[in-house]
Amino acid sequence: MQGKSTKRQKEQARKQHQQEKDAKREERKRVKAERPTRQPGDVDPDIADIVPGPQPPLEY
Repeated sequence: MQGKSTKRQKEQARKQHQQEKDAKREERKRVKAERPTRQPGDVDPDIADIVPGPQPPLEY
């Protein structure tokens, strides 16, 4: 009965994949908790260097 062994392998692979996802989720949660919080009035680092208005042409 090869079907049962294949099913078991698939179940184990699915379980392993879920464990990896859980580990990544915990890592992201830990990194996010360690990140310093911004105070009101601080510059958002994602948009700190963005200049509004027309952009200069790219030089090739």
